[in-house]
Order: sequence, then structure tokens, then C-alpha cells
Amino acid sequence: MSVGEKTKAKAEQVAGKFVRKAAHAVHNETLAAKGAALEARGRTRGVKESAKDTFRR
Repeated sequence: MSVGEKTKAKAEQVAGKFVRKAAHAVHNETLAAKGAALEARGRTRGVKESAKDTFRR
């Protein structure tokens, strides 16, 4: 996995988790859903990059 893509995936996961938890704290469910989507996109990006690494080796 390239370092840039790995970093981007982890950053999306952390940002999504932060947004989701902050939105739950202020009872904003719409924003919480957007945070969860961002977190899921980061996980998906990480899985994709890991799969690419598996097939390259």
C-alpha cells in the first residue's frame, strides 16, 4: 500500500469517527450519518489498498 493512500484512508477513518461522535453529542443525526459514511469510506479505501498489495506480491 502506498504511504499516501494508507495515510488518506486512516485520516478519513479518524475524521469520520470524530464527526460522528461530535454529532451524536449535539444530537445531530444527519451529521452523524455523514461522519459514519466518511469513516466507512476510509475503511473501504484501506481494504482496497490492502487487496492491491496482496496481489502485487
